Order: sequence, then structure tokens, then C-alpha cells
Amino acid sequence: MKVEIISCLQDNYSYLIIDETNNLACIVDPSEASPVIDYLKNKNINLKYILNTHHHFDHIGGNKELKKKYNSIVVGFKHDSERIPEIDICLEDNEIWKSDNFVAKIIHVPGHTKGHICFHFYNDKLLFTGDTLFSLGCGRIFEGTYEQMFSSLNKIKAMPLDTQIYCGHEYTLNNSKFCIKHDSENLNLKKKIQNIQIKLSNSLPTIPSTLKDELDCNIFLRAKDVKTFSKLRDLKDNF
Repeated sequence: MKVEIISCLQDNYSYLIIDETNNLACIVDPSEASPVIDYLKNKNINLKYILNTHHHFDHIGGNKELKKKYNSIVVGFKHDSERIPEIDICLEDNEIWKSDNFVAKIIHVPGHTKGHICFHFYNDKLLFTGDTLFSLGCGRIFEGTYEQMFSSLNKIKAMPLDTQIYCGHEYTLNNSKFCIKHDSENLNLKKKIQNIQIKLSNSLPTIPSTLKDELDCNIFLRAKDVKTFSKLRDLKDNF
């Protein structure tokens, strides 16, 4: 599978997953329709699926227009179906979604929202984490609890180290400032910050990251218990 990163709104990313064997595609979390339409213009790609990690507007804002234009099928979490517009396929936690050549495991990761999920395209080692895990950060806890978010991050930590992490926002530089403040001797983190600065100076996204990178550098994934994680999350909320 080929993944194209599409910038939306101020700092959101949507991801076009393209199966080049048949020119079918999924779009993950289309914040708005126009950047996706602009990318697809004059390309022989059928936008067959819209995948939503959660219901926040900056992740579903393009659903209706894209579905209407391309007759796309909206896929999301069963227990968030009332909050995801135009949903067609409702999936359960740990369910394997298979359609055409797309295969993804649905992982329920509450914390940021109650109904947040990740899409794990495990054959391709791709993980779309929405606003649960960011590069060098994690999502704010709006609807869930610290315990839920810590547990959700632990689910991600158990995946293969070479899993590529595609998150919902370009927050990496700001996240790195928080991480280095509280983990100042981390040599892996210092090296990653240099790479982040190089990418951004060349107008390139810092995404994807890898799970290994995040385990080495992301202070939230390095927290050993809920108490430590909760303290860090509170500090980051006021950073």
C-alpha cells in the first residue's frame, strides 16, 4: 500500500491509502474535503472508503462531501456510530476489517474520546492513531480517564517496533520541547529533534514515525505507571 499525506486545516493530516494494484483508496480522517479532492483530481483513483478514528469535527469534516462526490463508504466504530456522519460500516473492537485488498484490525483506544479507534494495517505495518498517539506526544483526555489512556497507549506499545505511526496532527516540534524538558539526557530524543528540525525546515512532514522511535523518545510511552503518566499529561495540558 502507498500512503499519501494530505495536509488539512491548520495542522491536521489526512492519509490516503492507495492500493496501486487496482487504484482503490481509503482516506483516513478527512478533516475537510477540498484538499482530498484537489489531490485526486485528474488521477485514476477510486476513493472507495472513508475511515474515521473518532468523531471530532477536524477528523470527519469532509465525510459528507466526499461520500457524495465519490460514493464512498464510511467506516467507523460501532459504539460511536451516532457521532460519525454518514457511517455505513460499524466495526467492533478487535474486529478484522477486510475489503478489496485492504485489511485492518480495529483497536479501541479510549481516552481522548470514548469511541476512539486505531486502524492497524498489520500486513503493511501501518498504524493510524488519530489523536491517541502523536509523535512525541499523546492526545488530551476529553471523555475518558487517565487509566483508559494509559491502557490504550500500552496496546500500541505491544505492536512490532517497525510499525509506522501515522497520527492526526503535526504537533511533533512542540511535543519535542515538552519531552526534552522532562527527559533532558535522552540522546535518542536529541537526535530525533535534529531530524524534526531538518524535515520542517524543508517543508516536509515529521510523520510517519516508528514505534521504536516513540518508545525511545516519547515521554508518555516511557511512563512506567498511571501515576507518572497522569502527572505528565497534566503538565503537558498547561505547557
